[in-house]
Amino acid sequence: MTSVLDQLREMTVVVADTGEVAAVKEYKPVDCTTNPSLVLKAMKDPASEGVVAREIEAGKKAGKSAAEVTDILTVAIGAELAAIVPGRVSTEVDACLSFDTDASVKRAHQIIDEYASRGIGKEKILIKLASTWEGIRAAEKLQGDGIDCNLTLLFSMAQAVACADAKAYLISPFVGRITDWYKKNEGRDSYAPDEDPGVKSVRRIYDYYKSNGIKTVVMGASFRNTDQIKALAGCDNLTIAPNLLDELGSDTANLTRVLSADTATGVDPISMDEATFRWQMNSDAMATEKLAEGIRNFDADHKKLIELVADKMAG
Repeated sequence: MTSVLDQLREMTVVVADTGEVAAVKEYKPVDCTTNPSLVLKAMKDPASEGVVAREIEAGKKAGKSAAEVTDILTVAIGAELAAIVPGRVSTEVDACLSFDTDASVKRAHQIIDEYASRGIGKEKILIKLASTWEGIRAAEKLQGDGIDCNLTLLFSMAQAVACADAKAYLISPFVGRITDWYKKNEGRDSYAPDEDPGVKSVRRIYDYYKSNGIKTVVMGASFRNTDQIKALAGCDNLTIAPNLLDELGSDTANLTRVLSADTATGVDPISMDEATFRWQMNSDAMATEKLAEGIRNFDADHKKLIELVADKMAG
């Protein structure tokens, strides 16, 4: 019997939501996506031990700080992944720069230059930015420079519209974190897949994009269970954690395509300037809270990463 995972791959680009080399080799995704939390896990991956040790030693000899070595190490791990996957590796701009357009653009170019020094072209990389107004403006500038971007921490239609207007290459609307918020605020234990707030959010965004001929890739992210994934079968891309890839790989049920550009219903274009964006985000408690929380958590993990590198350098 054909697994649900294999059926899904026939209609959707499957991306591994991991930065661990061993996992990427096992699941053979087209792309892989990383963030500070995933890089922290990758640091403890035996398959990355050699890379970590080599970069830390080189950093010590060059007199670099732990923060500088962390920046280089993130790219070094990304370079290992880029050699495995046929597609792209997303590499994140520091969360603390989420409200600084110019600094985000500068950091993105540094990341691209570091990859280039390792023989990896920008066509293999997606620069990952938080979907703040400033992050979206940074993506717009970078896209103009020929650097493709992945806009992450996306929870609302306002963010999705602004990203489309900026001609972002890809967006990562989060499913599970939206569902988490509504479960807590509505006192719910669960939702049927078609009523899941996270699933419905991605479906609306997909419908809007396809109805209006928007080329930006929609990549559903942050899944809590396989039912959410199945409910978005046919989405452009889906980034899935290894444990859920395992579940899909062992499931032999028939998978029905849910999303298709051919069946997208007509949705009128939405006008989105800065004032409208900020007002709509302010009016959406879920999107405002989850975006802020996500940025804080990514920044906290980035600081943990620097501390871990500092410990290894001292050792």
